[in-house]
Amino acid sequence: MLPRGSQDRPATIATPARPASPGHRRALAAHARQENKVIRRLPIVAVVLGVAGLLPFLGCTIGILLFPGEVPVPRLVMALIDYGAVILAFLGGVHWGFALEPAPGLVEPTRPSTDRKRLALGVIPSLIGWAALLIPLVSSPLVAVALLVVGFAVTTMVEQQAQRRGAVPAAYMALRWVLTAVVLICLMTVLLDRIF
Repeated sequence: MLPRGSQDRPATIATPARPASPGHRRALAAHARQENKVIRRLPIVAVVLGVAGLLPFLGCTIGILLFPGEVPVPRLVMALIDYGAVILAFLGGVHWGFALEPAPGLVEPTRPSTDRKRLALGVIPSLIGWAALLIPLVSSPLVAVALLVVGFAVTTMVEQQAQRRGAVPAAYMALRWVLTAVVLICLMTVLLDRIF
């Protein structure tokens, strides 16, 4: 008898416990890329919610640009930092999901070293976000905005590397690049506006 809910889980490909040869790893990555073609599209609700998640970034940025030097600007900058930290933590959480419940067609999640990397990638963005929340207590909030720029950019680049190995669905990365580009434009706009 199968454990409850197991019939809903995708089959995974077992990998050897010993380290794989470079040729074997390339073959696994090629197979994962092939399987990722199955996951070409994200559900429309994921796209809509992803775009809706940009609204606080856009709203804070527009507010900061419209009220230069006015009273609400420091609060808007802090709201931008707070929301950026939350979203960075959310992006890390996606990788915990990949490690704990691999998407259909992904091969690498069965490898312990990949799971460790994913779990680390799941925590590091939230720590960067937490640091961004603490920075305004001891320094300029603009340092926190700059840290968020670095956090979003590095997280996306690391995810892109994982996607090239077949460990992250291509459709997810396509959406991530678009959303991250808007987030980085907002953060950089605020940074440049406040500096100059």
